[in-house]
Amino acid sequence: MLIHRRALLAAPALLAAGRVSPGLAQAPWPERPLRLIVPFPGGSTPDIAGRAVAAHYSQVLGQPCVVDNRPGAGGNIGTDAVAKAVDGHTIGVSINGPLSTAPALFPNLPYDPARDLAPISLLMRGAQLLVVRADLGVGDLAGFLARVKASPGKLSFGSVGSGSGGHLAMMDLLARGGGEMLHVPYRGFPPAVIDLVAGRIDAMVLIAAGILPQLREGQVRALAVTAERRIAQAPEVPTLAEAGIADAASYAWIGLIGPAAMPEARVARLAEEAQRALALPQTQATLEAAGFEVMASSPAVLRQTMAEEAERWGGLIRRLGIKAEA
Repeated sequence: MLIHRRALLAAPALLAAGRVSPGLAQAPWPERPLRLIVPFPGGSTPDIAGRAVAAHYSQVLGQPCVVDNRPGAGGNIGTDAVAKAVDGHTIGVSINGPLSTAPALFPNLPYDPARDLAPISLLMRGAQLLVVRADLGVGDLAGFLARVKASPGKLSFGSVGSGSGGHLAMMDLLARGGGEMLHVPYRGFPPAVIDLVAGRIDAMVLIAAGILPQLREGQVRALAVTAERRIAQAPEVPTLAEAGIADAASYAWIGLIGPAAMPEARVARLAEEAQRALALPQTQATLEAAGFEVMASSPAVLRQTMAEEAERWGGLIRRLGIKAEA
């Protein structure tokens, strides 16, 4: 599913229609500090998104909003902690995998994204880049896929876990090219990038913001961008369509969530304030310079995104028989 801006134009109106009444707006909530769970390490892209929102909440809600990093299992551990929170003061951020594709990968997943979570707002999306180690010896996507096909299982690629945007985008490319690679999951982008630069893995599909510094310094080579259009931060990199792979565009995205029992009035208030947080000029400039696109939305848009992504990528998982790593 591609998250188009047209789908988000109605978000302010939707929020306005569901705006908290004066009586509810004055209710004493939050009564104590909020906890915002980030299911990835500090410095990761979900961490950046979460901290941007948390700082604003701390200013406008009358209580601190404390970020709690809970990495592990491709984001499932932290996302499960949000789903099971019963204190009324826990929210979180999460990504494509734990919010949409995890049920297709993990038969015993301890939470159901559609049933156990309250979508609050999309926060941002990012184009992903297919990058390879600088000395791999391939100069374009066609050459990369040919190299992989000629050496099945000999090359490796990293991701932040089974079902993550980068993992599934790479699996889609491999299926189209008829190749096979070894998948190496990591607990976040930073350690994966370190290994890519060091040559311990051969390739990755990851959000542009996570690899731009290394790309600019020539430590890795970018072969394609997964977005519909080239990105300003790396205009020399062709899209997948330009590189010969049609109808494969995808984005990594980050959403703000709460437990399913969170009252609708609180969900609406948090969504509205998330929009305000991401509309601040300094915040937008910082995120866009890093390769993010701000996508603050209504709860309904995030719910639809989760469902459509589950259908698209869940179908790929079942078709290819993709399994979660132990």
